[in-house]
This record gives sequence, structure tokens and C-alpha cells, in this order.
Amino acid sequence: MRGMRKSTSSKSPRAAKAKRFSIDAASLMSELKCSDVVVIDLEGRSEVCDFVVIGSGTSQRQMRSVGEAVGAMGKKQGSPAWRSDADSGASWIVFDFVDVVVHLFEPGQRAFYDLEGIWPDAPRVSWRAAVSPTAR
Repeated sequence: MRGMRKSTSSKSPRAAKAKRFSIDAASLMSELKCSDVVVIDLEGRSEVCDFVVIGSGTSQRQMRSVGEAVGAMGKKQGSPAWRSDADSGASWIVFDFVDVVVHLFEPGQRAFYDLEGIWPDAPRVSWRAAVSPTAR
């Protein structure tokens, strides 16, 4: 059951893989023109996931393309999405990779839901400096 899993330790291979995946997803989203991409480290703060990646898209088409690319990256890395969903207008798309959840928002929806505000004290991962050249 999803809510029953234990949080990973930052020293475990699973946590390292989740962090690497979140950094790779953030990099890919940025390369595909998402703006304000952030990675939030929720290890020990959430029973749902260890990392959240959030980015803003420019249009429904762009957000769908980014979502497809992130989903394909997950499959390629051996971490296919457990589940994905979108609202009817594709102003919010979410991919659940179990240890990492990726959110793509239209800027107005992102401001409305303010996911970053849920965990204001959670560390932000400095992903730009940590980008892997073999991410995709």
C-alpha cells in the first residue's frame, strides 16, 4: 500500500536513485522549456514520496510533450511511472514514479495550488549543478 511504505534514508541506494531521477527529470523539463523548475527533498517529511519535481509549462501542447518525455525517461531508466493524471484542460499534469512525483503546471494553476508552500522548510535540491550527462 502506498501510504504504508517507509521513507528511504539519504544513504540508501534507493534514495540515491530517487534523487538522481529527480535531478534528471528537472534537467529534462528545463531543456524542454519549462520554467521555474524546482526539486523538493521530502525525505522523512512525506509518506507519499521522497522528492517532488515541479515545473511550469507554456501551453497544453508543450506540457503534454514534456510529460511524455519525462515518462519515457522513467521507462528508459527502469523507473516507469506508476500512475499519471491530468486535469481536463491539461493545466496540471502529474506523474507518480513512487519515490518521485513530477508536477507540470500552467503558471496560474501552480500559483493557485502552491505546492512549494506546503513544505516551505523542506530543502531544495540544487539540480542545475548536479545534472548527469547520461540522464537520457
